[in-house]
Amino acid sequence: MCSFMQLRKNCKEDMSMLPKYRLALIADCATQHMAFALKGCAYIRNLCLEVFDADYNQIHMQAYDKNSEMYKFDPDAVLIFMCTENLYAAWCETPYDRRQIFAEMVFKQIHECWDTVSSNCPANILQFTFAEYDDFIFGNYGCKHKASFIYQLRKLNMLLMEGCTADRHVFLIDLCGIQTRLGRERIFDAKLYYNTKMPISLVAMPIAAASVIDTIKSLCGTVMKCVVVDLDNTLWGGIVGDDGLSNIQIGELGIGRVFSEFQAWLRELKKRGVLLVVCSKNDETIAREPFLKHHEMLLKLDDFALFVANWEDKATNIRKIQQTLNIGMDSMIFIDDSPFERDLVRSLIPEIIVPELPDDPADYISYMQSLNLFEVASFSDADTNRTNQYRLEAQRDAIRLQYEDYDEYLQSLEMKAKAEPFSEFYIPRIVQLTQRSNQFNLRTVRYTEMEIIEAAKDPNRITLYFTLKDKFSDYDLISVAIMQKQSNRSLFIETWLLSCRVLKRGMEEFIINKIVDVAKQNGFATITGEYIRTPKNSMVADIYEKLGLMRTNENTFVTEVSSFKYNKTHIKEETQ
Repeated sequence: MCSFMQLRKNCKEDMSMLPKYRLALIADCATQHMAFALKGCAYIRNLCLEVFDADYNQIHMQAYDKNSEMYKFDPDAVLIFMCTENLYAAWCETPYDRRQIFAEMVFKQIHECWDTVSSNCPANILQFTFAEYDDFIFGNYGCKHKASFIYQLRKLNMLLMEGCTADRHVFLIDLCGIQTRLGRERIFDAKLYYNTKMPISLVAMPIAAASVIDTIKSLCGTVMKCVVVDLDNTLWGGIVGDDGLSNIQIGELGIGRVFSEFQAWLRELKKRGVLLVVCSKNDETIAREPFLKHHEMLLKLDDFALFVANWEDKATNIRKIQQTLNIGMDSMIFIDDSPFERDLVRSLIPEIIVPELPDDPADYISYMQSLNLFEVASFSDADTNRTNQYRLEAQRDAIRLQYEDYDEYLQSLEMKAKAEPFSEFYIPRIVQLTQRSNQFNLRTVRYTEMEIIEAAKDPNRITLYFTLKDKFSDYDLISVAIMQKQSNRSLFIETWLLSCRVLKRGMEEFIINKIVDVAKQNGFATITGEYIRTPKNSMVADIYEKLGLMRTNENTFVTEVSSFKYNKTHIKEETQ
């Protein structure tokens, strides 16, 4: 973690070539140092952060005045920082008979602020939780006494967590959690606070800023999708090929407990939707043996999307893994106990994240958790089944090899798709796709839940979501399209994105055919598509031309609806 001074120096670096993000910072405390830390940390994460840093104690003024400087700034997100010290001062002024409902009163004010900001602009809202502070007026009895400050403070943080679950455009930055890791003495500098009204120490400032930037990056679509993990001395102690199955260290005894808990943590990542992949220099039969025969292994073969064990170098294997999974290399993490292997992969594949795993396995979990690599801005039930989806994909690939003709293979899949206007049930998944999709995303516009709801209701837009299933499995929602109705009888494709899991099966053709059908039904003469290049979406630079639209300039494509030649696809439309 960089020091505050280094982050401040980073603010002077040239960021003109980096993607831009606009953040408004409003607080009831001093935030100048926080603004520097946020900009400097964003630079490290390859983001140019433009910060509107409101004057001291202007939360109410900036949020409730529709003509305020904050709204003129047009932020992508608003960060609200309310410090515990001011909260305590307000609590001290609260009549004793109302202190038992203090948390509810404060939460009501915060929630009203969220609603007001949301009604005035489409920005996401980031809210710091409250760092803990106990005045010890009641000692330990404060945990039991409802009118104590510590009781109300903890209740308020819980109300914030519960409240933001109903507001999917609100995200908490867990300052309380940062204090749990660092301790009160390191997160709060009394001398600094009383001199400057800044409640976060310069030691903790980079960590708090990193937590904010991690959340912003996840909102921009940067999500870790895959963990590539070694086996020997990583998932278990010892070398199974040398020590034998019975002598590897795993389970309840001694150092084996460390590896069991590390496996349990990885298994929870898998349940959250992160793909696990084995990459081991080993004989495959020997590498699989612990998963099949050791009764104390928590991870099973079914927990892995791919299992790669051979004697090739790991960089080569990781490239093959990336190509098989068809995900960005920068969304992958490589975990290996060997400094040599880490350095090799880091040198040959600079995009992949390679944590510098500690020498002592007892520190594996705490170190990995401290990196906060798995920040996510959304979660849906579909995420829990992701590993199984990729395993089924491997089965499809195996069957594909049995066919000499790829067209014949696609026909054998018996694919069916559904195209429907946005519905309330699918809104969380639609939002998630817009935030995460990078490669097949023609314009890469990110949407909040509120913006998707507004698009669905907008009479000047046509919205469609697409689902796909074949004889192996149901992919559920895999594509989103939003079209704008234009006055010249042209339909403009504002957003079109597609999950890379279903590429080159005819889904692209099915979707553009469907868009043409919708244009005909609504009396449009032309369809216009636009491609906006990003570092990750070059694969769709020519997709409109391939599907039958004519290029009119570098980024714009048009087709006449009446003369459009439908694309061939083996996907049949499923109607209700």
